[in-house]
Amino acid sequence: MTTATEQGTQPAQAPAKGILITEKALVKVRSAMAKEGISPEQGGLRLGVQGGGCSGLSYNIRFDTQPRERDRIFQFSDVRVFVDPKSFIYLHGMTLDYQETLMQQGFVFVNPQASKSCGCGTSFSA
Repeated sequence: MTTATEQGTQPAQAPAKGILITEKALVKVRSAMAKEGISPEQGGLRLGVQGGGCSGLSYNIRFDTQPRERDRIFQFSDVRVFVDPKSFIYLHGMTLDYQETLMQQGFVFVNPQASKSCGCGTSFSA
């Protein structure tokens, strides 16, 4: 796993201090950013939470061309991750992984803040 440095702070020592991303997930993020034409120097991966889904809250993952004013910015080598303050309440301590099985492939949110998750893993309740 790769630990991140939050802009202006020391490296994260444990998942509870921020967000972690596995090497498998970083490889997929880099590849997708290149396909989308997102510059690593300016853009990054945006992780968020929104209301909805079968468990109450849904994960939101997409690319953004630049951070917003109040975002927390995490740096993983050449990949930046942006998280808005409201989403960070639900995402701190989370690990983003990427899994490929015979049945499915995609990003997996391993979130200690989730008290209950749906079967598909895209929504949760805190």
